[in-house]
Amino acid sequence: MARFPDDFVFGASSSAFQIEGAPDADGKGPSIWDVFVARPGRVRNGADAVVACDHYARWPEDVEIAGDMGLDAYRFSISWPRVMPTGRGSVNRAGLDFYSRLVDGLLAKGVRPFPTLFHWDLPLALQRELGGFRNRDVASMFADYAATVARALGDRVTDWITVNEPFEFACFGHLYGTHAPGVRNPFAYLPALHHQLLAHGLAVRAIRAESAGCRVGAALSWTPVHPARAAPAKAAAADLAAAARVNDLMNHISFGPILLGAYPESVASGRILRPPVEPGDMDAISEPLDFIGLNYYSREKARNNPLVPFIRADVSGKEPRELPETDMRTAMGWEVYHEGLTEVLAELRTRYGNPPVIVTEFGSAWTDAVDGEGETGRRVHDLRRVRYLQGSLRAMQAARAAGSDLRGAFVWSLTDNFEWAEGNAKRFGLVYVDYATQARIVKDSGRWYSRLIAARDLDSVSEEA
Repeated sequence: MARFPDDFVFGASSSAFQIEGAPDADGKGPSIWDVFVARPGRVRNGADAVVACDHYARWPEDVEIAGDMGLDAYRFSISWPRVMPTGRGSVNRAGLDFYSRLVDGLLAKGVRPFPTLFHWDLPLALQRELGGFRNRDVASMFADYAATVARALGDRVTDWITVNEPFEFACFGHLYGTHAPGVRNPFAYLPALHHQLLAHGLAVRAIRAESAGCRVGAALSWTPVHPARAAPAKAAAADLAAAARVNDLMNHISFGPILLGAYPESVASGRILRPPVEPGDMDAISEPLDFIGLNYYSREKARNNPLVPFIRADVSGKEPRELPETDMRTAMGWEVYHEGLTEVLAELRTRYGNPPVIVTEFGSAWTDAVDGEGETGRRVHDLRRVRYLQGSLRAMQAARAAGSDLRGAFVWSLTDNFEWAEGNAKRFGLVYVDYATQARIVKDSGRWYSRLIAARDLDSVSEEA
């Protein structure tokens, strides 16, 4: 039960904006996040990602760490404006060459590259000139970009991810305005989501046209939403209905179109807000995939509230982030709820036909401290993260035992990184980054994960460093 098969892919993930830095190096164009983080009050402590983890300069060291850790694969994202500075037209050869060197470096260390083509850093020109993903023309431009990258790297890359978490990009960037591009407009949310899904489908076709025999998927988040109250009966029933609404609007709104070719009925039949579907869209969006990527972190709870626009519910579970950190609540304020991962994988079996799944993100932020100097070396003892990974992987094993076609798991993240609106305040990495010096320190969790990959048996790997 505790052993993973030899072909199970163990990896770690990252994204370009969160680690690369070098926002204008070698011809890169600006992204919406470059502008967003410069606005006062948008990011905790006024942090920016001008340097981040300096991965653009230090990538050989990060690749060395990934190889030494024994990773089967490394998921990174490609910055669209680094490859196409304005999002369309001319290609920045220096940007493509950077990712080509990264791919070659990973392969030389025996690590399979798993690039993601869009992880939220939209070219600023497309936002300012066209409204970004609110404009359906951007979906076709994304497909052109995908074809360009696949043409350049497809001789060495066999696994592709088109988009990462389209719901979060649409919701936090276009409805709540807490992420780039900082739009707060309920009428922007569904177009921004739908056109990302369309971009995904068109990109699947473009990648396969350029790189025959490759494997293509998308990385979608799923945060299960449970009713907040179990009693009294009337309140419990109202919360159950509220949870169903929120699940549709957070989870099935992405999985349904991609895996079934249809939005949930509650979304498709919206009287005021509905996705701008045109003929042929759903056929493109539901192009058959080789795997579906699942990003899982925690659950949320819904309490019926007719006064809340759109969802008619209060949703809690990941907020507030000022809650004290405990063994069962991470530094992000998120509940540790491993059972939810098993639940989600079960619903992928029953509702979505049991597609091949790779958990493309699972992980946790904790308050990490560096101990030791000199001959003993600097260490980061992060037992809570080790136990979080153990619990998550056991939840995956339970799903596999129940019949889920689960083929791999990628920890978020390889290194600490710039955590969007949280800046440098939250650390998810298996590797500690000292932002003052850019020194890398493999945490105890990274050492544990390395031993697990070698043994492939949870029961045989001690949690001690």
